[in-house]
Amino acid sequence: MGRVAKLAGVSVRTLHHYDEIGLVRPSARTAVGYRAYTAGDVERLREALAYRRLGFGLREIAELIGDPSSDAVAHLHRLRGLLLERRDRADAMVTAIDRELEARAKGLKVTLEEQLGMLGARLYDAIGGAYTATRRTEPRIAAQIWDALGDAQTVLNVGAGTGSYEPADRDVTAVEPSAVMRGQRPAGSAPCVAAAAESLPFEDQSFDVAMAVSTVHHWGDPIAGLREMRRVARRVVVLTFDTDEPGWQDRFWLTRDYLPEFAAVLAGFPSLAGMADAIGARAERVPVPWDCADGLFEAFWRRPGAYLEDHVRRAMSVWTRVGPEAERRAVRSLSNDLDSGRWAERNGDLADLDAADLGLRLLTA
Repeated sequence: MGRVAKLAGVSVRTLHHYDEIGLVRPSARTAVGYRAYTAGDVERLREALAYRRLGFGLREIAELIGDPSSDAVAHLHRLRGLLLERRDRADAMVTAIDRELEARAKGLKVTLEEQLGMLGARLYDAIGGAYTATRRTEPRIAAQIWDALGDAQTVLNVGAGTGSYEPADRDVTAVEPSAVMRGQRPAGSAPCVAAAAESLPFEDQSFDVAMAVSTVHHWGDPIAGLREMRRVARRVVVLTFDTDEPGWQDRFWLTRDYLPEFAAVLAGFPSLAGMADAIGARAERVPVPWDCADGLFEAFWRRPGAYLEDHVRRAMSVWTRVGPEAERRAVRSLSNDLDSGRWAERNGDLADLDAADLGLRLLTA
C-alpha cells in the first residue's frame, strides 16, 4: 500500500479511507499477509483519483467506476473529454483576461459586471451563450443532411451541441459531452446523453442512423468516434471538412489572407479519405449559401463585415484555437481592407455567387 501511495502521489491514509468506504479495496495479499493491489485494483484507483482531481465527490466517483457498462477504455475517453472541456474553459478565461488587459491598457473602464463575467463561474456559459444566438439550422444544408438520413426512424446525433439539424420527424437521441452545450438545448428537444463520441454507451446497431454535424474536428480521436458511430448504427451521416485538396487553405479568403494559423488548427485532423475509409463512406460537396443562417466559420464568405463582430466570432471555435493575438491581427487587417476597398478588389468575383464550395463535405455510409 505504501508503494502504491507513493506512485499515485497520495497518502496511505487516503488509500485506507478508500478501502474503508469500499471505493478501492486491495484484493490481493502478499506472502506475509499484507494487503496488495492487483492490476485491476490499480486501474480502478487510477480512475478514482483522476475523477477526484477533476472535482468529483466520492459518492459520484463510486457510481462512475462502479458502472458495469463502462470499462477502462470508456473511462479514459470520458476523462479525456472532461479534461478537454476544462482546457476549453481555461482557454476561454485566458482570452477574456487578454481582452480586459487590452481594455485597461487603452484606459477603458471595465465595469464590475464585466470583471465578474470574465472571471466568474458564468464565463464559459456566457461565451457558449453566443452559440445559440448565431448558430442555428441552415435549411438548405439541413435538407441535404436529412435527405442522406433516408427512411431512418431512429437517429443518434453525436456531438449534438444545442440541437441544430436534429430532424423533428424522427426519434432522435442526442449525445453531447459538454454540460454548457447540453444546458443550452431548448425545451422539448431530443433527450441528451452525456458521453463522448469515442465511447458511445449503446449496444451494436441500436439506431437506424448515426449523424454528426460540424463536430468531428472537436473530438479527441475522430477515427475512433466515427467507428463507434458505425458500430451503434446501421448507417452513418457526417458533415465535416475536407483538408485533402492541395492548397485547401486558399479556398476561403479569410484563411488565405487573414488567418493562416487556421492550417495549424487542423494540422492533426484526419484526411477526408481516411475518415471515409474508416466507415466505408462516400463524400459529397455541401455548398455554403451566401446568406447562410448557421453562423459557422465559413458562413459569412460574402458578408465579410460579420467577422468584425465579436458575438459572431465567439460562436466559432476557430478563434479560441488560434489565440487572441492572431484574432486581433486578423480582425484589424480585415477592417482596414474593408475600409480601403482592398477586400472588394480581391474578392469582387464573389458578389454574383449564390453559394460557394468552401470545403464542407457530407460523408454517407
